[in-house]
Amino acid sequence: MKIIKLALGVLFSFYCSSSLQAQELDKSISLSLFTGLINYQGDLQPSSFTFAHSNMAAGISIRKPLTRRLTARAGFNYGTITAADAWNRDYLKPRNLSFTTTIKEAYAGLELSILDMSANRFNPYFYGGVAVFHFNPWARDNSGTKTYLQPLGTEGQGLPQYPEQKVYQLTQLALCFGGGARYAISDAFSIGFEFSQRKSFTDYIDDVSTIYVDRDVLLQAKGPKAVEMAYRGGQTPVGSPQYPAHGEQRGTASEMDWYYFFGLTTDIKLNALSGLFKKGRSVANMRCPHF
Repeated sequence: MKIIKLALGVLFSFYCSSSLQAQELDKSISLSLFTGLINYQGDLQPSSFTFAHSNMAAGISIRKPLTRRLTARAGFNYGTITAADAWNRDYLKPRNLSFTTTIKEAYAGLELSILDMSANRFNPYFYGGVAVFHFNPWARDNSGTKTYLQPLGTEGQGLPQYPEQKVYQLTQLALCFGGGARYAISDAFSIGFEFSQRKSFTDYIDDVSTIYVDRDVLLQAKGPKAVEMAYRGGQTPVGSPQYPAHGEQRGTASEMDWYYFFGLTTDIKLNALSGLFKKGRSVANMRCPHF
């Protein structure tokens, strides 16, 4: 009888280990919510991510495990970035430019977990991918009116006198990469934090990139509003009222703009969550003991 009990115990343990293995390979989709901050780096803020002048951001994504360490993910993020020369380095403050823009982003990528996701509650990870984002920079004019900058061609974009100054598109590509950590509170629910950055392929998120063009040409082609928004040094005590000469540096075209996200994540496994609402589970279902 003892031998029979021992054999049954071995068989039951084998069944349980097989069941656990199946659970480890669960590839169900999860929904991830992001709440945090967004910041940018460019001609009006040369430093990388800082908490100063960051704004709130939010996002939603879906995740699907492919292996125990590799997960596919895709999502949408939304936030507003703003910067001003008033907060910039001292030698740039006389320029007195500023901008604000909403970032709307869709992305897709792969996430690599450092640890086996099925065997550890705490999992640090890295991810990378590609994003498509939309922006539309604006600033307040002298009367306080919200004024979109791209149509003004503040650096002579689109004018026949400056064929090298191309009109920039408001929808662009970016490389996205970042990392974070996630802690599983239960089978259905995890919390964590994440930091990620976007290397864009445009230098015009802030509407500043190359040079000042001739004031009279800009005035005739685009009107006084374009001249007013292209150089605002006369509105600050540290600036000069004299409009810069054609060809003077306005931005740094060799360095593309970046933007960053930092915040908290909440991950919900959809099939496990739906299972919480199912009632009347069969008592006959055999459950494996937890070791």
